[in-house]
Amino acid sequence: MNLKLLIWRQAKHDAPGKIVEYRAADVSPDMSLLEMLDVVNEGLIARGEDPIAFDSDCREGICGMCSLVVNGVPHGPQHATTVCQLHLRHFHDGETITIEPWRARAFPVQKDLIVDRSAFDRIIAAGGYVSVNTGGAPEANAIPVPKDVAERAMDAAACIGCGACVAACKNASAALFVGAKIAHLALLPQGHPERARRADAMVRQMDAEGFGNCSNEGECEAVCPKEISIASIARMRREYIRALVVGRRK
Repeated sequence: MNLKLLIWRQAKHDAPGKIVEYRAADVSPDMSLLEMLDVVNEGLIARGEDPIAFDSDCREGICGMCSLVVNGVPHGPQHATTVCQLHLRHFHDGETITIEPWRARAFPVQKDLIVDRSAFDRIIAAGGYVSVNTGGAPEANAIPVPKDVAERAMDAAACIGCGACVAACKNASAALFVGAKIAHLALLPQGHPERARRADAMVRQMDAEGFGNCSNEGECEAVCPKEISIASIARMRREYIRALVVGRRK
């Protein structure tokens, strides 16, 4: 395959950026998009040019590091697929592929295709955990959890924190990410003791990071590589209202 690439290049966070054209020649359709970028970078390094900076880690669709906007869609056109699992066979020979970083105020570009997503880390640090000291690992069936509840909790826990929801949202809202993290703990008995504090702290931190408001248009759900449902956003709102009511009673 031969592809024309239009890639965002930006030397550093406070430098102006621009789209630069590259060619990917004789690449295999079985390559992932990231493997294709590796090949392009090998050519750039051989010519003494600065390679294209992009994030990746597991390359198995698990870690969420490979976050790119491909042809205007976070993670590309393939449904429920991360960029590292997006293969060139889903494109046509001679096609033009545009590759850009996430676009959100809370995700500032660091270099080329790399953005700073530490805002998500700070939201998790604000309350996305269970702080009870449990000692050794408890017996799996010690606390009975209804099957439908466990399945909903695990569906929410599938979120890999990639930020595609933010990149797709016209308001750059992080509601789907925060909703998933709040929902999977709120649904389980282990998360109940801290549910009010958790919801309040995480929503406040989300707002402090500069993410926009959710307007329930569903772009986030459409591009999520793990198909997180926007029902998580509804649960987040219920948990936050509950936290406000509990707080007034104290």
